[in-house]
Amino acid sequence: MSPAASHPDDGPVVRAQPVNANSSRIDAMTVGYTLISGPPPLEDYLRLRRDSGLSPKTPEQGAGAITGSWSACHILDGTGTVVAMGRTIGDGGWYFHIADIATDPAHQRRGLDRRVLDWLIADIRERAPEGAYISLIGDPPGQRLYRSLGFDDVAPSLGMAMRDGRRERAAT
Repeated sequence: MSPAASHPDDGPVVRAQPVNANSSRIDAMTVGYTLISGPPPLEDYLRLRRDSGLSPKTPEQGAGAITGSWSACHILDGTGTVVAMGRTIGDGGWYFHIADIATDPAHQRRGLDRRVLDWLIADIRERAPEGAYISLIGDPPGQRLYRSLGFDDVAPSLGMAMRDGRRERAAT
């Protein structure tokens, strides 16, 4: 986890800023939101994953994701509700994977996902050694945004995954 990020049990977050404070692109749609350095509370992490269409996770999985992150941020609306989030998994040396980019459906199409990604990328560039490799898995709805930020297909390599099927095997 980022040294600047707070752990959910550590009390208040370390850094907060209006969403467009350090952005070269002023977006009137993001006025009234605040970006917070650090992960959201577990309940909000689980809710945002579920509500934004990402696969639901158990509290145990969510807690591990939050504490195992190299870096994270989230965005609050004017009422203090967590409405967007993202995190980075990394080794601190050269490999960093951006994950869990999620925005509450009621707050989508306002540039919040771009602001989360901008913050995560800037954090990697600020704290990681030069030459960092930044990856993500680009689901179709986000591919245009990811490409606009400089992400590209890794061809001829192929992204691959393996799901742990212990629970499925045990049930049969």
